[in-house]
Amino acid sequence: MKIPFATVEYIHKELKESLEEAYKEVFSSNWFIQGEACRKFETNFAQFCGAKYCIGCGNGLDAITIVLRAMGIGVGDEVIVPSFTFIATAIAVTYAGAKPIFVEIDEDTALLNPELIERNITRNTKAIIAVHLYGQPAQMDMICQIAKKYNLKVIEDAAQAHGAFYHDKRVGTLGDAATFSFYPGKNLGALGDGGCITTNDAVIAEKARAIGNYGADIKYHHEYMGFNSRLDEIQSAFLDIKLNSLDRWNNERKELARKYLDGINNEKIYLPIVNNGDHIWHLFVIKCEKRNELKRYLENLDIETNIHYPIPMHLQGAFKQFEYVKGDFPIAEKLSDTVLSLPMYNGMKEAEIEFIIKSINNF
Repeated sequence: MKIPFATVEYIHKELKESLEEAYKEVFSSNWFIQGEACRKFETNFAQFCGAKYCIGCGNGLDAITIVLRAMGIGVGDEVIVPSFTFIATAIAVTYAGAKPIFVEIDEDTALLNPELIERNITRNTKAIIAVHLYGQPAQMDMICQIAKKYNLKVIEDAAQAHGAFYHDKRVGTLGDAATFSFYPGKNLGALGDGGCITTNDAVIAEKARAIGNYGADIKYHHEYMGFNSRLDEIQSAFLDIKLNSLDRWNNERKELARKYLDGINNEKIYLPIVNNGDHIWHLFVIKCEKRNELKRYLENLDIETNIHYPIPMHLQGAFKQFEYVKGDFPIAEKLSDTVLSLPMYNGMKEAEIEFIIKSINNF
């Protein structure tokens, strides 16, 4: 039984006719950038999140960079980011001209540890980026309290948490702004690259929209140093179709995760811990001291897995100028050596998840 790590085959088969019709409508319109399809999706996604504004852009990395620029953050400024996440979070800070300041994570959840934030705040700190890693929201209450105390901006990196709730609010409305990626494998994924920004701040929204459009507030009037980063019409139309199914898909993933949590019983395996309310399980990530052996064992059984993430950010060559060394963030380093992501996708068959559970229990 060959089991992929992830696939969009089943959800695309389910929506095939609707997606094809959406494509035909955009094709027939002869309008492919900044048209009705994008505005419609922006309106619907803002309403879905409970935000006043949504600004489509080219991808999740651009979304973070644009928000930082819209907040006036740049050279000489510092931005707090978790020590363990996908590298785009920190790269965006450098693209804005600022310096990422890594703060250690909570070992149980792999989320930014709020208790360690204040000791890393300096007079140059301007913002905190809270990553909702793997689909679980960060501890936003504590993070926002600290930010208010020091007059800092809060950005949610919600690239892996489309539709998740924190208490009674969706992610995307918990800080000053939030950023999303619509990479095809996300819970809400395009059929190519895409991203967006949500916010309740009219000034941030206006500036972000201009910065993503060559810095122009109106055509040929370039108020800011901007980018070419816009969500195109075809991807917008696809995303708008998929948005109607997102809550149902997330509930399906929660049921798959419940089966994993109930079924896996092996003293060598550490299961994910949910401490912050909702979790929409973009990834189901276990820990194992013999991770590499487990990965090879599962691959020999035709069970595909992945590692999110094998190298902590402070040890990436991209950030060598900041002179971090091994041992600076031991929890992040430990997770990089032990985490393993199991297959998780809509359309998984009962026999597949049972085979995965049985195989892990036999390891």
